[in-house]
Amino acid sequence: MEKVISKYKTTTQEDVKVWFKAASTEAFPNDGGACVKYKDLQIAVFNFSRLNTWYACQNLSPEKQEMVLSRGMLGDQKGTPKIACPLHKKTFSLETGENLNGDLNPIAIYPVKIEDNFVYIGFSE
Repeated sequence: MEKVISKYKTTTQEDVKVWFKAASTEAFPNDGGACVKYKDLQIAVFNFSRLNTWYACQNLSPEKQEMVLSRGMLGDQKGTPKIACPLHKKTFSLETGENLNGDLNPIAIYPVKIEDNFVYIGFSE
């Protein structure tokens, strides 16, 4: 399998230049995820309603190179919110992008804000 160079880059709250209006909060399942498209990026957005928090990360699985993270399983590991890839069950922190299994590169994460019942994702470009 050919390795894909990732076009995904983590954006911190301080780096945000654009707030992309993704969708209504009602478009996302409680304690689940959905995929949205921003330019040529697929972004997984999670409504972790059990924690009353929203998260966003790249939708691309870094190991399998498939757009599947939005269909992953939400959970936590020692208090760290995480997403498990549905293909290989590798887990990633939704706060830092770190691979919690320690054997893959981190995923890109993005800040999320909710205003007037709409989900906004922050990008640095």
